[in-house]
Amino acid sequence: MSYVADKAKSAGEFNRDTDYITTRITADGRDGYPVESGRYRLIVARACPWANRTIIVRRLLGLEDALSIGFCGPTHDERSWTFDLDPGGVDPVLGIPRLQDAYFKRFPGYPKGITVPAVVDVPTGEVVTNDFAQMTLDFSTEWTTYHRDGAPQLYPEPLRDEIDEVSQRIYTEVNNGVYRCGFAGTQQAYDKAYDRLFTALDWLSDRLSEQRYLVGDTVTEADVRLFTTLARFDPVYHGHFKCNRQKLSELPVLWAYARDLFQTPGFGDTIDFVQIKQHYYIVHKDINPTQIVPKGPDLSNWLTPHGREALGGRPFGDGTPPGPPVEGERVLPGHGA
Repeated sequence: MSYVADKAKSAGEFNRDTDYITTRITADGRDGYPVESGRYRLIVARACPWANRTIIVRRLLGLEDALSIGFCGPTHDERSWTFDLDPGGVDPVLGIPRLQDAYFKRFPGYPKGITVPAVVDVPTGEVVTNDFAQMTLDFSTEWTTYHRDGAPQLYPEPLRDEIDEVSQRIYTEVNNGVYRCGFAGTQQAYDKAYDRLFTALDWLSDRLSEQRYLVGDTVTEADVRLFTTLARFDPVYHGHFKCNRQKLSELPVLWAYARDLFQTPGFGDTIDFVQIKQHYYIVHKDINPTQIVPKGPDLSNWLTPHGREALGGRPFGDGTPPGPPVEGERVLPGHGA
Protein backbone atom coordinates (compact mmCIF):
# COMPACT_ATOMS: atom_id res chain seq x y z
CA MET A 1 0.00 0.00 0.00
CA SER A 2 1.15 3.58 -0.45
CA TYR A 3 0.50 5.93 2.41
CA VAL A 4 0.91 8.99 0.16
CA ALA A 5 -2.04 8.03 -1.98
CA ASP A 6 -4.16 6.75 0.88
CA LYS A 7 -3.85 9.72 3.19
CA ALA A 8 -6.86 12.02 3.34
CA LYS A 9 -7.90 14.21 6.20
CA SER A 10 -11.33 15.06 7.55
CA ALA A 11 -11.46 17.04 10.80
CA GLY A 12 -7.91 15.89 11.40
CA GLU A 13 -8.83 12.21 11.06
CA PHE A 14 -7.05 9.78 8.75
CA ASN A 15 -9.37 8.20 6.17
CA ARG A 16 -8.05 5.41 3.98
CA ASP A 17 -9.14 5.28 0.35
CA THR A 18 -10.49 1.74 -0.02
CA ASP A 19 -11.57 1.93 -3.67
CA TYR A 20 -9.32 -0.79 -5.06
CA ILE A 21 -9.18 -2.63 -8.39
CA THR A 22 -11.58 -5.45 -7.58
CA THR A 23 -10.97 -7.68 -10.62
CA ARG A 24 -10.51 -11.24 -9.36
CA ILE A 25 -8.41 -14.16 -10.54
CA THR A 26 -10.70 -17.17 -10.17
CA ALA A 27 -10.81 -20.84 -11.07
CA ASP A 28 -13.62 -20.20 -13.55
CA GLY A 29 -12.11 -16.99 -14.93
CA ARG A 30 -15.38 -15.10 -14.65
CA ASP A 31 -13.61 -11.72 -14.59
CA GLY A 32 -11.49 -12.67 -17.60
CA TYR A 33 -8.52 -13.83 -15.55
CA PRO A 34 -8.56 -17.59 -14.90
CA VAL A 35 -6.16 -19.16 -12.42
CA GLU A 36 -3.15 -20.39 -14.40
CA SER A 37 0.26 -21.46 -13.22
CA GLY A 38 2.99 -19.07 -14.34
CA ARG A 39 0.67 -16.46 -15.81
CA TYR A 40 0.64 -13.93 -12.97
CA ARG A 41 3.22 -12.14 -10.84
CA LEU A 42 2.58 -10.99 -7.30
CA ILE A 43 4.27 -7.64 -6.62
CA VAL A 44 5.01 -6.88 -2.98
CA ALA A 45 7.22 -4.91 -0.65
CA ARG A 46 8.43 -6.61 2.51
CA ALA A 47 7.99 -3.33 4.38
CA CYS A 48 4.24 -3.12 3.76
CA PRO A 49 1.95 -4.96 6.21
CA TRP A 50 -0.77 -5.43 3.60
CA ALA A 51 1.71 -6.96 1.14
CA ASN A 52 3.26 -9.03 3.92
CA ARG A 53 -0.07 -10.84 4.25
CA THR A 54 0.17 -12.10 0.68
CA ILE A 55 3.77 -13.20 1.14
CA ILE A 56 2.76 -15.28 4.17
CA VAL A 57 -0.35 -16.84 2.61
CA ARG A 58 1.43 -17.64 -0.66
CA ARG A 59 4.16 -19.37 1.31
CA LEU A 60 1.85 -21.27 3.68
CA LEU A 61 -0.19 -22.59 0.75
CA GLY A 62 2.89 -23.45 -1.33
CA LEU A 63 2.05 -21.29 -4.35
CA GLU A 64 5.67 -20.38 -5.11
CA ASP A 65 5.86 -22.40 -8.33
CA ALA A 66 2.46 -21.27 -9.62
CA LEU A 67 2.66 -17.57 -8.76
CA SER A 68 5.97 -15.75 -9.12
CA ILE A 69 6.83 -12.87 -6.83
CA GLY A 70 8.58 -9.54 -7.34
CA PHE A 71 9.93 -7.43 -4.49
CA CYS A 72 9.88 -3.65 -4.55
CA GLY A 73 12.34 -1.76 -2.41
CA PRO A 74 11.36 -0.43 1.02
CA THR A 75 10.98 3.18 -0.07
CA HIS A 76 9.03 4.91 -2.81
CA ASP A 77 8.36 8.40 -4.04
CA GLU A 78 5.10 10.26 -4.58
CA ARG A 79 4.42 8.34 -7.79
CA SER A 80 5.13 4.67 -7.32
CA TRP A 81 6.84 1.76 -5.68
CA THR A 82 10.05 0.90 -7.57
CA PHE A 83 12.12 -2.19 -8.25
CA ASP A 84 15.37 -0.78 -6.93
CA LEU A 85 16.37 -4.11 -5.34
CA ASP A 86 16.71 -5.69 -8.80
CA PRO A 87 19.71 -5.29 -11.13
CA GLY A 88 19.33 -2.06 -13.05
CA GLY A 89 16.22 -1.21 -11.02
CA VAL A 90 14.02 -3.27 -13.36
CA ASP A 91 11.77 -6.20 -12.48
CA PRO A 92 13.34 -9.19 -14.26
CA VAL A 93 10.00 -10.68 -15.35
CA LEU A 94 7.89 -7.64 -16.14
CA GLY A 95 10.78 -5.54 -17.47
CA ILE A 96 9.53 -2.36 -15.76
CA PRO A 97 11.25 -0.03 -13.26
CA ARG A 98 8.07 1.18 -11.56
CA LEU A 99 4.92 -0.64 -10.51
CA GLN A 100 3.09 2.37 -11.90
CA ASP A 101 3.89 1.11 -15.40
CA ALA A 102 1.70 -1.98 -14.91
CA TYR A 103 -1.16 0.14 -13.57
CA PHE A 104 -0.92 2.56 -16.50
CA LYS A 105 -0.73 -0.32 -18.99
CA ARG A 106 -4.27 -1.32 -18.03
CA PHE A 107 -5.62 2.05 -16.88
CA PRO A 108 -3.80 4.92 -18.66
CA GLY A 109 -3.36 7.80 -16.26
CA TYR A 110 -4.64 5.73 -13.32
CA PRO A 111 -5.50 8.47 -10.81
CA LYS A 112 -5.40 6.57 -7.55
CA GLY A 113 -2.60 5.16 -5.40
CA ILE A 114 -0.03 2.80 -6.89
CA THR A 115 -0.28 0.25 -4.12
CA VAL A 116 1.18 -3.09 -3.12
CA PRO A 117 0.31 -5.88 -3.10
CA ALA A 118 -0.69 -6.06 -6.74
CA VAL A 119 -1.04 -8.98 -9.11
CA VAL A 120 0.11 -8.39 -12.69
CA ASP A 121 -0.80 -10.40 -15.78
CA VAL A 122 2.63 -11.25 -17.20
CA PRO A 123 1.63 -11.73 -20.89
CA THR A 124 0.03 -8.27 -21.11
CA GLY A 125 2.01 -6.50 -18.38
CA GLU A 126 -1.26 -5.14 -16.98
CA VAL A 127 -2.23 -4.96 -13.33
CA VAL A 128 -5.12 -7.28 -12.53
CA THR A 129 -5.93 -6.40 -8.93
CA ASN A 130 -4.66 -4.56 -5.88
CA ASP A 131 -7.57 -5.64 -3.66
CA PHE A 132 -5.39 -6.95 -0.84
CA ALA A 133 -8.26 -8.21 1.33
CA GLN A 134 -9.80 -10.38 -1.40
CA MET A 135 -6.43 -11.45 -2.79
CA THR A 136 -5.45 -13.74 0.08
CA LEU A 137 -8.94 -15.21 0.33
CA ASP A 138 -8.72 -16.11 -3.35
CA PHE A 139 -5.32 -17.70 -2.80
CA SER A 140 -7.05 -20.01 -0.32
CA THR A 141 -10.24 -20.71 -2.26
CA GLU A 142 -9.54 -20.23 -5.99
CA TRP A 143 -5.94 -21.47 -6.30
CA THR A 144 -6.53 -24.86 -4.65
CA THR A 145 -5.28 -26.79 -7.69
CA TYR A 146 -1.81 -25.42 -7.01
CA HIS A 147 -1.72 -25.72 -3.21
CA ARG A 148 1.14 -27.82 -1.86
CA ASP A 149 0.48 -31.18 -0.25
CA GLY A 150 -0.28 -30.46 3.39
CA ALA A 151 -1.38 -26.87 2.81
CA PRO A 152 -3.37 -25.56 5.79
CA GLN A 153 -7.01 -24.50 5.63
CA LEU A 154 -6.64 -20.76 6.24
CA TYR A 155 -10.25 -19.97 5.35
CA PRO A 156 -12.22 -23.12 6.27
CA GLU A 157 -15.84 -22.89 5.19
CA PRO A 158 -17.42 -23.68 8.59
CA LEU A 159 -15.51 -20.81 10.21
CA ARG A 160 -15.74 -18.16 7.49
CA ASP A 161 -18.42 -16.03 9.12
CA GLU A 162 -16.44 -15.84 12.35
CA ILE A 163 -13.16 -15.24 10.51
CA ASP A 164 -14.80 -12.43 8.53
CA GLU A 165 -16.24 -10.85 11.66
CA VAL A 166 -12.97 -10.96 13.59
CA SER A 167 -10.96 -9.84 10.57
CA GLN A 168 -13.21 -6.84 10.02
CA ARG A 169 -12.68 -5.62 13.56
CA ILE A 170 -8.94 -6.21 13.28
CA TYR A 171 -8.84 -4.22 10.05
CA THR A 172 -10.81 -1.20 11.23
CA GLU A 173 -9.46 -1.00 14.77
CA VAL A 174 -5.89 -2.39 14.56
CA ASN A 175 -4.50 -2.69 11.01
CA ASN A 176 -5.90 0.70 10.09
CA GLY A 177 -6.05 1.91 13.68
CA VAL A 178 -2.30 2.41 13.96
CA TYR A 179 -2.39 4.59 10.83
CA ARG A 180 -5.30 6.52 12.30
CA CYS A 181 -3.03 7.37 15.23
CA GLY A 182 0.05 8.11 13.14
CA PHE A 183 -1.62 10.40 10.63
CA ALA A 184 -4.02 12.19 12.96
CA GLY A 185 -4.03 15.90 12.21
CA THR A 186 -5.39 17.15 15.52
CA GLN A 187 -4.98 16.24 19.17
CA GLN A 188 -8.66 15.31 19.37
CA ALA A 189 -8.40 12.96 16.37
CA TYR A 190 -5.27 11.37 17.79
CA ASP A 191 -6.77 10.86 21.25
CA LYS A 192 -9.85 9.22 19.75
CA ALA A 193 -7.74 6.97 17.50
CA TYR A 194 -5.44 6.00 20.38
CA ASP A 195 -8.35 4.98 22.59
CA ARG A 196 -9.94 2.95 19.78
CA LEU A 197 -6.70 1.11 19.07
CA PHE A 198 -5.96 0.09 22.62
CA THR A 199 -9.58 -0.85 23.29
CA ALA A 200 -9.23 -3.31 20.40
CA LEU A 201 -5.87 -4.60 21.60
CA ASP A 202 -7.36 -5.20 25.05
CA TRP A 203 -10.23 -7.10 23.41
CA LEU A 204 -7.75 -9.24 21.48
CA SER A 205 -5.75 -9.92 24.64
CA ASP A 206 -8.91 -11.14 26.36
CA ARG A 207 -9.87 -13.30 23.38
CA LEU A 208 -6.42 -14.88 23.14
CA SER A 209 -5.91 -15.42 26.85
CA GLU A 210 -7.54 -18.86 26.73
CA GLN A 211 -7.23 -19.85 23.07
CA ARG A 212 -4.09 -20.14 21.00
CA TYR A 213 -5.46 -18.71 17.75
CA LEU A 214 -8.12 -16.16 16.90
CA VAL A 215 -10.69 -18.53 15.36
CA GLY A 216 -10.72 -22.27 15.96
CA ASP A 217 -7.65 -24.23 16.98
CA THR A 218 -5.50 -23.64 13.89
CA VAL A 219 -3.94 -20.70 12.10
CA THR A 220 -6.44 -18.90 9.86
CA GLU A 221 -6.61 -15.83 7.68
CA ALA A 222 -7.52 -13.80 10.78
CA ASP A 223 -4.18 -14.61 12.43
CA VAL A 224 -2.27 -13.60 9.31
CA ARG A 225 -4.06 -10.25 9.25
CA LEU A 226 -3.29 -9.45 12.87
CA PHE A 227 0.29 -10.71 12.82
CA THR A 228 1.63 -8.27 10.24
CA THR A 229 0.57 -5.30 12.38
CA LEU A 230 1.92 -6.83 15.59
CA ALA A 231 5.28 -7.50 13.93
CA ARG A 232 5.63 -3.79 13.18
CA PHE A 233 4.35 -2.52 16.49
CA ASP A 234 7.51 -2.07 18.54
CA PRO A 235 9.88 -1.22 15.64
CA VAL A 236 7.54 1.41 14.14
CA TYR A 237 4.05 2.01 15.47
CA HIS A 238 4.90 2.49 19.16
CA GLY A 239 7.19 5.45 18.49
CA HIS A 240 6.69 6.63 14.92
CA PHE A 241 2.88 6.46 15.08
CA LYS A 242 2.65 7.39 18.79
CA CYS A 243 0.87 4.13 19.70
CA ASN A 244 2.67 4.20 23.01
CA ARG A 245 0.41 3.13 25.88
CA GLN A 246 2.56 -0.01 25.97
CA LYS A 247 4.97 -1.73 23.69
CA LEU A 248 3.81 -5.05 22.29
CA SER A 249 6.47 -6.65 24.48
CA GLU A 250 4.66 -5.17 27.50
CA LEU A 251 1.32 -6.80 26.60
CA PRO A 252 1.86 -10.36 27.88
CA VAL A 253 -0.85 -12.22 25.96
CA LEU A 254 -0.39 -10.49 22.61
CA TRP A 255 3.39 -10.63 22.90
CA ALA A 256 3.33 -14.39 23.51
CA TYR A 257 0.82 -14.85 20.68
CA ALA A 258 2.93 -12.79 18.28
CA ARG A 259 6.08 -14.74 19.16
CA ASP A 260 4.22 -18.01 18.70
CA LEU A 261 3.30 -17.00 15.15
CA PHE A 262 6.73 -15.48 14.46
CA GLN A 263 8.33 -18.82 15.31
CA THR A 264 5.85 -20.69 13.08
CA PRO A 265 7.30 -21.44 9.59
CA GLY A 266 5.87 -19.01 7.04
CA PHE A 267 5.45 -16.09 9.43
CA GLY A 268 8.65 -14.82 11.01
CA ASP A 269 10.76 -15.89 8.04
CA THR A 270 8.93 -13.28 5.92
CA ILE A 271 9.67 -10.36 8.26
CA ASP A 272 12.42 -7.92 7.27
CA PHE A 273 12.76 -5.50 10.17
CA VAL A 274 15.40 -3.42 8.38
CA GLN A 275 13.17 -2.73 5.38
CA ILE A 276 10.17 -2.12 7.66
CA LYS A 277 11.98 0.62 9.56
CA GLN A 278 13.48 2.12 6.40
CA HIS A 279 10.06 2.41 4.80
CA TYR A 280 8.22 4.14 7.60
CA TYR A 281 10.98 6.44 8.83
CA ILE A 282 12.23 7.49 5.38
CA VAL A 283 9.00 7.71 3.38
CA HIS A 284 6.90 9.46 6.02
CA LYS A 285 8.76 12.74 5.87
CA ASP A 286 5.85 14.71 7.28
CA ILE A 287 6.06 12.64 10.48
CA ASN A 288 9.85 12.17 10.49
CA PRO A 289 11.36 15.10 8.53
CA THR A 290 14.96 14.15 9.36
CA GLN A 291 14.40 10.66 7.85
CA ILE A 292 16.67 9.24 10.54
CA VAL A 293 16.04 5.51 10.98
CA PRO A 294 16.35 4.41 14.62
CA LYS A 295 18.80 1.64 15.44
CA GLY A 296 16.54 -0.01 18.02
CA PRO A 297 14.72 -1.75 19.42
CA ASP A 298 16.54 -5.01 20.16
CA LEU A 299 14.52 -7.61 18.27
CA SER A 300 16.26 -10.79 19.42
CA ASN A 301 13.45 -11.27 21.96
CA TRP A 302 11.16 -12.48 19.15
CA LEU A 303 12.88 -15.85 19.43
CA THR A 304 12.34 -16.35 23.17
CA PRO A 305 9.97 -19.11 24.41
CA HIS A 306 6.29 -18.14 24.33
CA GLY A 307 4.56 -20.99 26.17
CA ARG A 308 1.45 -20.86 24.00
CA GLU A 309 1.63 -24.62 23.29
CA ALA A 310 -0.04 -25.11 26.69
CA LEU A 311 -3.28 -23.80 25.17
CA GLY A 312 -3.37 -26.67 22.69
CA GLY A 313 -4.18 -26.16 19.04
CA ARG A 314 -2.20 -27.21 16.00
CA PRO A 315 -0.94 -24.42 13.77
CA PHE A 316 -1.51 -26.30 10.51
CA GLY A 317 -4.34 -28.61 11.58
CA ASP A 318 -4.12 -31.83 9.59
CA GLY A 319 -1.59 -30.16 7.27
CA THR A 320 2.14 -29.67 7.55
CA PRO A 321 4.51 -26.72 7.87
CA PRO A 322 5.89 -25.20 4.67
CA GLY A 323 9.49 -25.94 3.80
CA PRO A 324 12.22 -23.31 4.00
CA PRO A 325 11.84 -20.17 1.88
CA VAL A 326 12.94 -20.81 -1.68
CA GLU A 327 16.17 -19.39 -3.04
CA GLY A 328 15.81 -15.73 -3.93
CA GLU A 329 12.92 -15.18 -1.52
CA ARG A 330 14.79 -15.33 1.77
CA VAL A 331 15.06 -12.38 4.12
CA LEU A 332 18.64 -11.16 4.12
CA PRO A 333 20.84 -12.19 7.04
CA GLY A 334 20.68 -9.61 9.80
CA HIS A 335 17.32 -8.26 8.64
CA GLY A 336 15.18 -10.58 10.78
CA ALA A 337 15.15 -11.34 14.49
